[in-house]
Amino acid sequence: MAIDEYQGKSLSWAVADGIVELALDHPRANEIGLTMLEDLERFAAALPDLESQASALIVYSKQKAGFSAGADLVQLYTFVQQTDATSAVKKVREFLERIHAVLNRIDMSSLTTIGAVHGVCFGGGFELALTCDLIVADKMARFCFPELRLGLIPGFGGIPRLKRDVSNGVVRDLLLTGRSINATKALDIGLASQLAAEGEALHVARATAAQVTKFDRGASAAAKQFIKPLPAEELRREIDIFCRLFPQPAVIQGLHKFVEEKSPYPYLP
Repeated sequence: MAIDEYQGKSLSWAVADGIVELALDHPRANEIGLTMLEDLERFAAALPDLESQASALIVYSKQKAGFSAGADLVQLYTFVQQTDATSAVKKVREFLERIHAVLNRIDMSSLTTIGAVHGVCFGGGFELALTCDLIVADKMARFCFPELRLGLIPGFGGIPRLKRDVSNGVVRDLLLTGRSINATKALDIGLASQLAAEGEALHVARATAAQVTKFDRGASAAAKQFIKPLPAEELRREIDIFCRLFPQPAVIQGLHKFVEEKSPYPYLP
């Protein structure tokens, strides 16, 4: 039986009129830890049924802070605190392999996928957005890979996916400087496909999804498969590099500093 509606601890989804809407809703800013991963795995498992009912998928956030601040760094730090370095790396690798499996499934879905992005779209949240075929950016959206500040690289598949979409110069800038870009810049470089007024990204995404439903599903799926290959080998290498870096002292110190940060939004640059 098709699961056309679901309410989890960190997200929900529903399908209507040929459109699936996946709503992220995990305070404070949709940090991606084990709770959201488990809900995303349920969504990935339901995708075959949803694909038989729909033409498009919209991914958006109900959290005011933004689309997603990225990985749950507090949870990553607990991996270090609760066990030895070897076991911690093993836990991290298992987590990364699970999140890669989910994001790869969304990336390769036969549905036309649209990310409606507002506010912060950082780190792992940015990597989730990059699985989408189209990104509609609220004019107040900001995109960033801050991982190098922790001595890490993005670990959810972000660099291979970004390289697939934009120039190498843009990739190096975002990765090596750690600075954020705004929605206008994202549109200019081809990261975002549409720019929406403040608070209107979901509305624009819904209008775009409605247009998508007018086309033949088989043709749309074939076109997507042709123009959007999965960078499988680079994705595997990314996990290896992340796991090699993770136990380094600079990373542990960076995670500790983040956990101790008293700012309400410590992930902001």
